[in-house]
Amino acid sequence: MIMHATAVMDRPTDDMMESEYENDRAASTNAPGRGALWFIEVASPIGILVVTNEGDSVTGLYMESHRHGPINRGGWILDSRRERAALNLARRQLTEYFEGTRQAFELPLAALGTAVQKSVWHALGGIPYGETRSYGEIAKQLGKPKASRAIGAANGRNPISIIVPCHRVIGSDGSLTGFGGGIERKQWLLAHEARVKGAGAISIAEFR
Repeated sequence: MIMHATAVMDRPTDDMMESEYENDRAASTNAPGRGALWFIEVASPIGILVVTNEGDSVTGLYMESHRHGPINRGGWILDSRRERAALNLARRQLTEYFEGTRQAFELPLAALGTAVQKSVWHALGGIPYGETRSYGEIAKQLGKPKASRAIGAANGRNPISIIVPCHRVIGSDGSLTGFGGGIERKQWLLAHEARVKGAGAISIAEFR
């Protein structure tokens, strides 16, 4: 079970979601910075993953050349001595995920975002391993069927990729659509999960 450190806010109206979508386009892409921000780098089949931690929670997971990722790492502290419990747990669980032995993450999470974004990210956590949902389906699930555009924007701003599985959201026609880490990584992640589940429905392309 994914444990979110922030509760879902009251669900906003469609107009509010569209308004926040416009505001989010100009929002800063820096990671949360209210306290000391620690980080580690985790090697994976899709490249180096940067995982961040503040307090007791994981606050971000970013890939190389990550769209909407942090602007810089000024002030970040590398946990070279492996003293941060949340980062150690994240490292272990990510390793298990890529080895195919873990299908759900059990981590304390704290993502900085708007009420709209948090409601979408919470919904993403409910998409089962090896399955996909469309933006429209997520919008209907949140009771805002006309807000697919805002849903897509919030999905793209998810700061904790993979752990909060934004890669499992696809277009209504089955197309992979955008992904902060790149379409090739999204394809790899979906193919990996399908293979682990034995579905074999998604052809995997070697990541370069």
